[in-house]
Amino acid sequence: MIAGFSITSLLLILLAGIGAGFVGYAVGASSLVSYPALLAFGIPPVLANASNTVGVVGTGIGGVMGARKELKGQAVRSITYVVIGAFGGVAGAFLLLKLDPSVFEFAAPMLILLSSLIIAINPRGRMQAKQAAADATAQLKHIEATEATEATEAAKRATTPTAPHRPPEQLVQPMSQDSWWVWLGVAAVAIYSGYFGAGAGTLALAVLDAAKIGPFHKINALKTLIGTGANISASVVFIIQGAVDWPAAIMLCIGCFIGGYIAPSITRKIPANIMRAAAVIAGIILTIDLGLKTY
Repeated sequence: MIAGFSITSLLLILLAGIGAGFVGYAVGASSLVSYPALLAFGIPPVLANASNTVGVVGTGIGGVMGARKELKGQAVRSITYVVIGAFGGVAGAFLLLKLDPSVFEFAAPMLILLSSLIIAINPRGRMQAKQAAADATAQLKHIEATEATEATEAAKRATTPTAPHRPPEQLVQPMSQDSWWVWLGVAAVAIYSGYFGAGAGTLALAVLDAAKIGPFHKINALKTLIGTGANISASVVFIIQGAVDWPAAIMLCIGCFIGGYIAPSITRKIPANIMRAAAVIAGIILTIDLGLKTY
């Protein structure tokens, strides 16, 4: 036994973490797997949620490190989103710890159902499809423009080597052009991340896409900053308040890292709709189960 957990229990939490990391990469809802797993081992809801936040924080850090190319040239916006995420995470964490535990127990089934519905609606997939169409249109226009000038530049190209033409990179709009409601949306997502967090990344994507901040691959990187800032600051609050079950959080964190690392090569072979449907069905079943126990 280690701090009340058997070796078998800790290994099962590790496996749950691997599943959470995998699902987090595939459909953006790692907490839909990791939080129920901690509940299954008898950890009280509030303690399980706090430990889950600490456990999944490594996923966000890895995502930010992997998105350095997309975040290049966005230092001010990146720092701003991390700061907003950090303050929102603290606010969400204090809401979780200071409100009566029955409030969270009552809200948890509805929050899980919300994250399941977000996955079912699939704004991430819609944004990727829209971005692919925009990229294809830009590429076509570039080819047409190149062919139109090819005849007049033929002689010059014959004597002077030139680099291949590429469409101009799509940029993120200046922060001064952001609508006021964008900042409220980002702050709300950050608070939600600190309080519960399942589906927060998809919510952030929806806000940034609705505001037309920039192309999908760039706002996908930006949304990671919001969640990472929120999870780190919320984790600090939970740790200071002694609200973390460390054996569970550590095993979950290791599992999330492994799951996120191996997911890309596996998800290429599984249709996205199948993974999304499985996550939605699991969320609905969990909502019903927790609802029956709570209400």
